Amino acid sequence: MPEITILKRPREEAVITQRMFFKKTARGKVIKVLRERYLRDDISCGVDGCRVCDASAQTVLSRSGDTTHKNFPTGHYILPDTNVFLAQMDLIESNYFTPPIIILQTVMEEVRHRSLPLYSRLKALTTTDELKVWVFYNEFRSETAIVRENDETPNDRNDRGIRKAAEWYNAHLKLAHPPIRGQPNLAPPKVVLITDDFANRQKADKEKIPCISVRNYVDGMKNSDQLLDLLSATGSDEVEPTRAVAGRTALYADYLPMSTLLAGVKAGQLHQGHFNANQYNYLEGTVPVPAFTKPVLLVGRENMNRAVQGDVVVVEVFDEREWKAPTDEVIDQEATLKNDDAEDSEEEGDDLMVHEHESKALRAEHTKKAPTEKQPTGRVVGIIKRNWRAYVCHIDSTSLTSSNATSLGLQTVFATPVSRLLPRIRLRTRQAPSLVGNKILVTIDRWEITSRYPEGHFVRTLGKAESKEAEQESLLLEFEVPYRPFGKAILDCLPPEGEQWVVPPKSAAIPEWRDRTDLRDLIICSIDPPGCQDIDDALHARRLTNGNIEAGVHIADVSHFVHPETAMDSEAAARGSTVYLVDKRIDMLPALLGTNLCSLRPHVERLAFSVIWEMTVDAEIVDVRFTKSVIASKAAFEYGEAQLRKDDPNLNDKLTQSIRLLNSLAQKLKAKRMAAGALNLASPEVKIHLDSSESSDPVDVEQKALHETNSLVEEFMLLANTSVAEKTQGSFPQTSVLRRHLPPPPTNFEKLQDILQKRKGLKLDVSSSGALADSLDKCLDPKEPAFNTLVRIMATRCMLSAEYFSSGSVSRDTFGHYGLASPIYTHFTSPIRRYADVLVHRQLAAAIGYTPLHPSLHSKMHVERIMEVVNRRHRMAQMAGRASVEFYVGLALKGRNEREKEVTEDAFVIRTFRNGLGVFVSKLGLEGLVMFKRDTQFDAENYTISVPSSDIGQPDVTISVFDKVTVRIEVEKDKNTQRGRVKMTLVSPVDSRAL
Repeated sequence: MPEITILKRPREEAVITQRMFFKKTARGKVIKVLRERYLRDDISCGVDGCRVCDASAQTVLSRSGDTTHKNFPTGHYILPDTNVFLAQMDLIESNYFTPPIIILQTVMEEVRHRSLPLYSRLKALTTTDELKVWVFYNEFRSETAIVRENDETPNDRNDRGIRKAAEWYNAHLKLAHPPIRGQPNLAPPKVVLITDDFANRQKADKEKIPCISVRNYVDGMKNSDQLLDLLSATGSDEVEPTRAVAGRTALYADYLPMSTLLAGVKAGQLHQGHFNANQYNYLEGTVPVPAFTKPVLLVGRENMNRAVQGDVVVVEVFDEREWKAPTDEVIDQEATLKNDDAEDSEEEGDDLMVHEHESKALRAEHTKKAPTEKQPTGRVVGIIKRNWRAYVCHIDSTSLTSSNATSLGLQTVFATPVSRLLPRIRLRTRQAPSLVGNKILVTIDRWEITSRYPEGHFVRTLGKAESKEAEQESLLLEFEVPYRPFGKAILDCLPPEGEQWVVPPKSAAIPEWRDRTDLRDLIICSIDPPGCQDIDDALHARRLTNGNIEAGVHIADVSHFVHPETAMDSEAAARGSTVYLVDKRIDMLPALLGTNLCSLRPHVERLAFSVIWEMTVDAEIVDVRFTKSVIASKAAFEYGEAQLRKDDPNLNDKLTQSIRLLNSLAQKLKAKRMAAGALNLASPEVKIHLDSSESSDPVDVEQKALHETNSLVEEFMLLANTSVAEKTQGSFPQTSVLRRHLPPPPTNFEKLQDILQKRKGLKLDVSSSGALADSLDKCLDPKEPAFNTLVRIMATRCMLSAEYFSSGSVSRDTFGHYGLASPIYTHFTSPIRRYADVLVHRQLAAAIGYTPLHPSLHSKMHVERIMEVVNRRHRMAQMAGRASVEFYVGLALKGRNEREKEVTEDAFVIRTFRNGLGVFVSKLGLEGLVMFKRDTQFDAENYTISVPSSDIGQPDVTISVFDKVTVRIEVEKDKNTQRGRVKMTLVSPVDSRAL
């Protein structure tokens, strides 16, 4: 028996080995927390060939370090402090930045505390093969562990800990490189502390620790020209402000202290919400807040006070006498500020001119408005959380001071974001001439109170504007879609058999068959869109001997392959959703699962999760059961193919009978939903025809055709989701993953109701979903069949977005899905492409006793956190998909412009402005602006605009909302940004080119 020795720690060591702090609980109680830390002396330094550390320890850093820096010719490693990672992550992630990096445990923990997104990027750095990165656990090494001193702030304590680790490393490397007799006495490599904190550098110099600022370090690198542009101005005490910022009077009010903001929100004197910019008028924004039915209106850049799209802001609401109505004019940022100087070298004159121009536009807009149109108006007094990230931009070529392509001089230029919701960004770069005509990535660093524009730094070039590769990548970046390839740790979670994996032969001893129902003999088929490879769902129906009908929905059993707390599960949770673009798909799961092992292909045995109902012929549910199963689909149809099979009178095989039976039940299920008040809404959906399967060049655009079989699949998916929601919520009332659609505030429909009443004499009743559904059915124009679809599209835009939630987080009476008129709902039917469905599968498996529920899904806080990510990813995926369609519609139109003399299409007017029209081209699913430069007669109350007739001597032509017009569509290249944009002009009832 081995001898065991127990060592008691001396009492005096408790000061170092114990960490005590106070923590406030959710109920406000303050508790003392005491944590023990075990100090060691065998934590490796990570340097290859170190003679002091254990020879068997893992090493990453080369023995000599980096010898290419001019300040450290004998070799060095860098040890950045926390703020370097918080402010300069773009620099550190650059392929040109290659020195070996030591990341301290103290720094990792502080970054995690300050910014989870940056912490994720920092963790990714520690696993990359391109960089040599070593994480040193300084808090657990006896020589580098420190304790916080009396009257020392947490920040000062961390700075001291970082200096202590740097000092230890340099002393340690001297021991690791002892002089060797008969060989030159070479100096060991240095560990250099990188910090932009001047006080920290002073203390390091005093302690004889090698240290340097980020800018000075980059200046000494061999590829400094490429790296200097990546430097963020934030946190650097050496970056001079541009002349536009230095020595200027304040344009904005300072933000209130955070404590004042939080106290004001709690007291109800201030209001918190997300800032939303106005896409038609850059001088307006809104902030929805719970206290008012209408969002708070922000008018003018002073009242928006440096808020950027998506920021969580705090607003002060003005007295009701100062409330205003939203604008009726398109005010374009590029047109209004086209003569502004990026360096602002023309002193105060230009500033006053721009200010006067903006004030004049706002004064013209906010006069003579009806009191009913006015809404709460206020100003931003503080920022709770910035939404700043990397933005896709173009360099404004008119802002260059030198267009010489070989010039490496530092220039201040404007970067214009692709999104109209964002302000122009001031950028200091040495590469300005070579960046013109490219799509680039720019990050905002700061926005001073003396500057009209935020300041940022260049991150990288995406490629030439209008090239498909650059446009696709910029689209993914713009909507924050994770598109990196799946890493080794994720791929290692896949079955080792790879594509050779099959469902094993049936046996009670085999795990795959445990408690599974064998449904391989059932006549099951799938019905999907054309070209679908990730087949989530399949269906069956058959008559029973008692006269009832058995119908089943069978969903890919993704949770069999994706287990909790694995690298693949974490990646799927982070991605949240598969993103479908016109010519590619960004998968949530590796392709081996999504398009093969989990895809319910025909004539292949697959694991499934089945929901099976017994129904009467009138689609009344008699019984429902849930079971894990094994199926073998008999066919995979496209919607059109299934429709043809159903309608063919010459076919009467079991598969065709099953489809007809499913269709008969689906019609009855839909009739019941509609009778209960479900909404039949619409969204513009178009199909892009590509040149060939190998090519991604679009040749034409058409509206998507809808078949009965589309509705067949939809009804059974809705029924499965509802049935599963009832089951999981009954089993896990506190953490069930559900989906709800809250009723929209009646104020959301006020404008649409007023337009319908005044322009068409129609009434829209929004008292309930059923009343809305009935009144939408009555919104008809005998002369224009497409009018009803247009109204449904406009009504959809008045709705709130559906969202995932944890059942224990909201009151039971808010569970309902307004659009579906269902008291409870979830997503179960698409686990290959939605992470929420994976969680629902796990909960349903536990609810039927197949497997115990993972502890994380018992935690309400954990589920809420995941739902927050999934909701955001779901929204972004939808927006990215729509943007991809818009881009390809633009390419198709460009091709038509080249082939045809003139492209014209019918369109509906959906909005009137003082200086233009908003139109919707239903055939292309495209919305656009028709602008007028000449004066027009604008009637805001009746939603009409009168423009001069094209025919001399004829009276003015009046155009109103819902009018059908003909528009000329062109794709023109912006001379400044070099990007193509769709331009629309009227052809009839007037030719607007003369206006």
